[in-house]
Parts: sequence; structure tokens; C-alpha cells
Amino acid sequence: MRFRFVAGAVAVLAASAVVGALATSADAAATVGISVNAGTSLGTVPSSGVGLNTGVGDDRMGDAKVTSLMKAAGVRQLRYPGGSGADDFHWKTHTMGNGGWIVPNTDFDSFMATAKKVGAQPILTANYGSGTPQEAADWVKYANVDKGYGVKYWEIGNEVYGNGHYGNGKGWETDNHADKSPKEYGKNLVAYSKAMKAVDPKVKIGAVLTTPGFWPDAEKAPGDSADWNNTVLSIAGRSIDFVIVHWYPGGTTTADLLNTPSRIAGVRSSLRSLIAKYTGSRAASVEIAVTETDGVGSPALTSQAAALFAPDTYMTWFEQGATHVDWWNLHNGTDQAPTTVHGQTDYQDGGILSAGTCAGGKCQPRRDTPFPTYWGIRSLTALAKPGDTMVKSSSGNSSVTVHAVRNSTGGLNVMLTNKSPQNAAQVSLSYAGFTPAAGAVTTVSYAKGDTALTTAKRGTAAAQTLPPYSITTLQLKPASGTAGADKPTPAPTPTAVTPVVSAPGTTGTRAQGEIGAAVGQPTPSSTSGDLASTGASNAVTYSALGGLLVIAGGGVLVLRGRRRRGLHGR
Repeated sequence: MRFRFVAGAVAVLAASAVVGALATSADAAATVGISVNAGTSLGTVPSSGVGLNTGVGDDRMGDAKVTSLMKAAGVRQLRYPGGSGADDFHWKTHTMGNGGWIVPNTDFDSFMATAKKVGAQPILTANYGSGTPQEAADWVKYANVDKGYGVKYWEIGNEVYGNGHYGNGKGWETDNHADKSPKEYGKNLVAYSKAMKAVDPKVKIGAVLTTPGFWPDAEKAPGDSADWNNTVLSIAGRSIDFVIVHWYPGGTTTADLLNTPSRIAGVRSSLRSLIAKYTGSRAASVEIAVTETDGVGSPALTSQAAALFAPDTYMTWFEQGATHVDWWNLHNGTDQAPTTVHGQTDYQDGGILSAGTCAGGKCQPRRDTPFPTYWGIRSLTALAKPGDTMVKSSSGNSSVTVHAVRNSTGGLNVMLTNKSPQNAAQVSLSYAGFTPAAGAVTTVSYAKGDTALTTAKRGTAAAQTLPPYSITTLQLKPASGTAGADKPTPAPTPTAVTPVVSAPGTTGTRAQGEIGAAVGQPTPSSTSGDLASTGASNAVTYSALGGLLVIAGGGVLVLRGRRRRGLHGR
């Protein structure tokens, strides 16, 4: 039954991708006007903003080739120990409470060695589901007092609202508390914060929230007086330093996926309203962290559409004030057969590097081969460095997106994404607060079928031709005598935007873990470590989709669950 659903879903998504291609190609011929106001400021690129999920089921995360690839992609934050598995992971013994799958070389000290090689800051998820405030406080002591790692960001649990409280059976998230309500989570969140800050007052504590507009946002279970977010923050708002959401917007077509960043402003507005309501005078300092995102729930996970989605999502969240965005996942694997999306194989794998799995008679590229999503994320290195100033920019047509950044040397970098899978886009660019030097400009691009970023002299600052399904970053130098003449000024605080609520059946949030059962063995009875995908709907029925992760030198296969909204049960 489970695999019949997978086959049907793949067929529908593949067909939908074709429809999206036809719809996108209709109006691609007109020149698109791009405006960049380099004299404004949307804030600076966060120091550890570009993040990536890692986990205890991935023994290759510390390999020299893998750490080199992460470093080259500009990864500045690594999340550990991995999605839903975190709510059953005991850091001291390096075990899962339900006997779940853990591989060698993924203990906490090994992870920190990996983070050091990459040059990334850690963000750790404390075990809420089967752990205690004391266990978390002991981890803080070991990390920051005994070892001097200086770990700053600590999430309390993964997707705790997925614990079954909202009528989804046992849910996908381990939670051994007798009371699984948001009220109980809020109360325990205060206890975790108090215990952990008693060890190190400098740590920042994060509260798990539902993503505004996505299930189970606004839901109230029997006995609840308010929804998850309002309940949790009303109790723990003064004990936290950041809020956590997961961003899995999905979409029936690739065009849907590529249009989802336009909804981020509404989500941010809702979060800021909640933060202001419950954190008092500290509201401005309370951060927003997006600790999981990728293209799951859409036709594209590894192919070009997902690659285009990645940098647009990172930059839009940064422009809206998020301090961390972590892609799911370094390695993931899958047991779903590959599909064809706009003429390109999509391996239906959430990782940015190949896990080398085979499904449907077709194998992924050699292990650790970068998928297009890797190159999409790496494209950000051509646009910005931490501390660069993000500036206002706009496009005259939604088929082309734009992000712009003033760098420390006075130059201006402009990232242009052509979302048409079939047609090149002609763009004309105009600038305020910046006068670009004349002549051909340096471009760094990534187009469909490429296996690396390409640097070339192409076009001018005023006119460019963008290949189909491509990311092109212009690296502009100021005209002689104008460098430093225009300094960016802060933009007005964005006005509140009414959040867009997902239609029933769309994908919203997901929980993922790094554990499972070896192929040929029974799947563990606990749901921790599974991957859940949820969306907005009042009718909730559940079942599971599977995934595979190849781990360890011998090529052991580990079953991992992937679940979608409306299909969350076993």
C-alpha cells in the first residue's frame, strides 16, 4: 500500500512538472526589468546563516572530501544530531533510546571535529522527547565548560508538535511525556532553559514553533485553550532567545516550488507578531532560525528546480531577518525510484551529496557526488560573504528573481535566477545608489547540466541574457571615482503582511532523523528517526513513505521514513 502510493505520487508529480514547464514558457520572451537600489539596507548577511543538517547516521560527514565540499560551498553552520532522531538521542552514551541506528565516527566530539574542519558553527538539538533538562545541562557543561567548544545555539526538541497531540496517532516525533500538549512543552522549555543557562549563561535557547500557515498552525486539540505557538510562547517567551520553524513549502509543480519564497514575508510577519506579543522588551533580540528546509513535497529534490529554489530561499529568509537557514541534508538517500523533471534525472533524495543508493533499477552517481542542489547553495559564495549588506532589488516579472548585496570593497553583486526551464531570459538592469563600471562584467553562473560554477566575462551591467533554468551572479565594480560615494541606509521596517495559509494537502513541515532498521530487518516500532512531511488540512490520516541511506564503508543500507501530510501513520 505504501509503495503503491509512492508510484502514484511520482506519476502525478512528473505530469505536473510538464504542465509547469508549459505554463512557464508562454511569456518568457519579453525583456525583464531589474531594479537595484544599492543605497538601501535590508541588514547584513548573518555570520553563520548558510547552514546544513548532519546526523548520527552519516559516517562520511567527517571525510576529507566531504568537509572540503562543505567548506567550498560556504557552509557556516552544521546542525546535529539530526531531525527527529534528536528526540531519542543520548549524547553521553551516543545511543538512541529505542535502539535506533547510529554509525561510528558520529559521536559529538567527532561532529565538532567536522565542524572545525568546515569552519562552521554548531547548532545542537537537545533531546526533549526522551531526555531531561539535566541531560541537556550536562551536555552544555561538557561542550562549553569541559571542552571549551563554545556552542551557542541549542534547540529544545525537533518537531515536538508532531508527537501525536493533534490527532495523528503516535505521530512521528518521540515524546515520552504523559502530557504532550503545548502547555507541557512550554513548561518544560522553561526548565530546560533554566538548567542550561545555569551552566553557561551565554547559551541561546530555541523554542520549536509550528510554521505559520502550515499544519498544525492554529489547530487546537481537545482541552487546549490556544494553539501551539501562542501557548508555548505565553509560557516560555521570556526564557528563550530564538524561535524555530521548518520551511517545506512543496508544490504540485516545479513552478509552484520556485514561487514559494514570495510567501516568506508573510511567515516572518506572523512570527514577529508572536515574538513581540510574548517576549516583551527583548523582542528585537529574539532571532528566527529555519533549521530545516528543502524541496520535499514538490517534484524536485535533487534536480535543477531544487537548485534554483535553494539560494532564493536562503536569501529571502535572510532579507526577512532570519539568522540561520539549514538545508536538509548532507547525505540522505532514498528508496524512491528516480523521476525525470524537465529532462533531468531527479533522484528524489534530500541530500546535497549522493548517498550512492539504487532504486527502481537505477543508481545514483558515485557517493559524495554533488547534486545540483549543492551547486545551488554554493552559488551563494559568488553573491555574498557574512557581513555584506543586502540591498533592495525587484524584478518586473516573477519568472526572474533577484537578490543584491553590497560587499566590503564597495562592489555590488546581483544574483539573477531564470525560472523558465525552456527559455532564455533577456534582462535589463537599472541601479540607484551605485554606478557600475563600463564594459563586460564578471559573471558566476550555474545552468542546467553544469557540474561546476562557471566564471566568465559576459554581457554588461545593464543587459544580460540568462540561460534557461539558471543562476547568474553579476560581480560589479564601481565606476572610477564613485566607490564609497553611496553608503546603504537602513530600509524602513517592513509592514505586516497577512500570512498565506496553505491549501489542504500542501506540504508544510517535515521531521527527519538519522536512524532506522537495516534493510531486511523489521522497522523499529518507535517513529523517532523517521522523516515526516506535513501540510495544512483539518482532516488528518497517516501512513509512511520510505527512504534509504547508505552508510559505513561496507555499504550498509538503513531504512529511513519519509512521511507526507495526509499520510503520517504506519
